[in-house]
Amino acid sequence: MNNIEDGCQISWDILDVISRDLDFDDLFQFAGVCKNWREFQKTYWKKFLASPEPLLIQKSSHDKKSFSFISIADRKVYHSKTINQFWQVAYSGCSSGYLIMTGDNNSFLLLNPFTRRKKVINTSTFKVNSSYLAYHVLLAFGKGMEKFVLVASCKRSGSLYVYQSRNLGWVTYSTMESPWKVVDFVVLHHTIYVVTDKANIGVLDLNSTNIKYLELKSTPDVTSTSLLRMVSCDGQLLVIHIASEEILNVYKIDFSTMNYIKLETLGDIALFYASGEYFNALSNPRRWGFESNSLYAINLSSTTCKVCLGDDNKLPKYIKHDRFRVPPKENAYLLDWCFKHQQYEVDYSLDE
Repeated sequence: MNNIEDGCQISWDILDVISRDLDFDDLFQFAGVCKNWREFQKTYWKKFLASPEPLLIQKSSHDKKSFSFISIADRKVYHSKTINQFWQVAYSGCSSGYLIMTGDNNSFLLLNPFTRRKKVINTSTFKVNSSYLAYHVLLAFGKGMEKFVLVASCKRSGSLYVYQSRNLGWVTYSTMESPWKVVDFVVLHHTIYVVTDKANIGVLDLNSTNIKYLELKSTPDVTSTSLLRMVSCDGQLLVIHIASEEILNVYKIDFSTMNYIKLETLGDIALFYASGEYFNALSNPRRWGFESNSLYAINLSSTTCKVCLGDDNKLPKYIKHDRFRVPPKENAYLLDWCFKHQQYEVDYSLDE
């Protein structure tokens, strides 16, 4: 007991040095030593979670069977035994700090490795086994409340499903009668926006099964081979248009004129791309060890991150997507980018 009490007298500067070498599981145990260490851990963890630095999610296969998180800026790898038990569960995406996976028991598993919170959502109303389907997902919480919304688009059927914890039910937003389908969605100013394969922009109505499409005066020229995705960054709604898998165009939605405005440069923004064909964005990236007007890309056939830089007047070039994914030789691959600081919030009152 005396040794523990003596250890509690260690200064926070030294505790900070010690904590930087610990994994997630160790950091949670770190807080159980004594009151002083617990108070330090709370402060350290709060700053860690608030940092906009994106972490790479890596999954190791075969013998190791583990998940890890990589900080490029700090050149550090964090491990967590907590999520390793879900190694065989299909990964769908990362949103609001949660890893979202589909299980073999008709359910979505939402797991936050940074807070150890877990949520399980039944999908039996889909009338299909969710583990066999590929989804794009978004998790958002009610503004100032614990209630949450999970948006999932099924790549096979083109359907858009929305789960709300406030009524414990799923709603299907069907686009079958429309000449387009929803291909991506983001949260901006507490509102969920969607984009279709025809470049239509809509707002998800959480109190109905409707999507309210904006009356835009202009849209980009899209073809059947175009890839359209959205990101929200620095208070802006950006639409990414990839043509012929080679040309990268980025547009800002100008809500004052209801137009697509083509950007010549990203300015002080960096894009982060994963081979699932989805993007994230970060403003003021240099503060976190990344370059402005740049594109950071990962894919399932490698354990490295590729970087494309644009000059002062041009967008970065697009990295061609690997259609044929080859299992990496290292028996590990990069899944996605994790923005642990971002907890998306929606305001239910906007739809009432």
